[in-house]
Amino acid sequence: MNGDISSHAHSRRWTIVGLLFAASLINYLDRATISVALPLIGRDLHLGPETKGVLLSAFFWSYALMQVPIGWTADRVNLRWLYAGAFALWSVSQGLTGFAGTLGVLILFRVLLGIGESIYLPGGTKIVSLLFEPAERGLPCGLFDFGTRMGLVLGGLTIPWLLVHLGWRDAFRLVGFAGLLWLVPWLLATPRHIGQHPNERPRDVLLHKVLKLLANRNLIGICLGFFCFDYYWYLLVNWLPDYLVTVRHFTILGAGMFAALPFLIFGVSEPAGGWLADRLMRRGWNETRTRKGIVTAAFLTGLLLIPASRVANAHAAVALIAGGSLVGLATGNLLVILQCCAPSTEVGLWTGFENLFGNVAGVLAPIVTGFLIARTGSYAPGFLLAALTLIAGLGCYWFIVGDLNSASIGVVP
Repeated sequence: MNGDISSHAHSRRWTIVGLLFAASLINYLDRATISVALPLIGRDLHLGPETKGVLLSAFFWSYALMQVPIGWTADRVNLRWLYAGAFALWSVSQGLTGFAGTLGVLILFRVLLGIGESIYLPGGTKIVSLLFEPAERGLPCGLFDFGTRMGLVLGGLTIPWLLVHLGWRDAFRLVGFAGLLWLVPWLLATPRHIGQHPNERPRDVLLHKVLKLLANRNLIGICLGFFCFDYYWYLLVNWLPDYLVTVRHFTILGAGMFAALPFLIFGVSEPAGGWLADRLMRRGWNETRTRKGIVTAAFLTGLLLIPASRVANAHAAVALIAGGSLVGLATGNLLVILQCCAPSTEVGLWTGFENLFGNVAGVLAPIVTGFLIARTGSYAPGFLLAALTLIAGLGCYWFIVGDLNSASIGVVP
């Protein structure tokens, strides 16, 4: 373990993981509010499916572009203040969204939200890598990212109520500005410095490091695989509430409740999948086969999304989508696979690359799905594409990413 945090690791590390969980929850509560409010915003601003797709995509323009710079920065600066500053930016941007009067201003605040929220995965993954040994990281990685799914669950249960009783503008203001309260326990609980000492920091300039990493086989496989994973995920995040209202004819409140179930299952699966892999490895199981095997089983459940779009019964569709949310079993292991492959001084940068590719999928999934809906009048082609893209990701993790034991010391097979 590196930095001042090492002397506090045993007493503070799970508190810090808990705060990362809470930040991830707030992160997704903020970014997904627009998905739940989309039917109301679309009605007020007269948005069609393609325009809705552009609005949903706007967050990912800046979020994706910021991943490599923020990951590089996370390897070099005090994460206590970097995370706090980014958190403040995204909370304020969310609150100001409630004052937007035009589509252009809405898009602007979504772009600012993306800049602030870009810290969540590179920063969180870097902090976990500093706090825990490799064989212990599955559970904490799953736990802190579990917060993102719980943010969607909480949003599904509370945002519809706020929309009905306050309207979408006041809902954005309340959710955004109230989130700033998280900064208080973060600054009280974290040590003065989280990160590497100056003599341990990588010294390559960003451009040189980027060019070098573009030839790294493990990183290429991780990025392509995560693109496939996130395409599936962001289809659910961005389109599920609207699908349940417009196709399955649930009310806003009902859609929020039924959307919360798949997100809850996805979230609970994350630490469960990481814990299972950690436990099997402690029993002597091979790390590569264990983590990639759990990823494979999880990804295959995504095929349930295909019949979900075709069944006649709305509740059967929700049940199938919930089953497809067992894809979450892969999440903690995907993060640990990266940590095994990346040099310890470059975990933030590698995560930035991974999340850049993942959020290119976040840009594409809303737009492509909106295009397919507009052209076919059905969600079925979009659901089919997401499920098949997810399965394609398995080839990346099995045939491009190498053995995790040899990769853990930075060696590319």
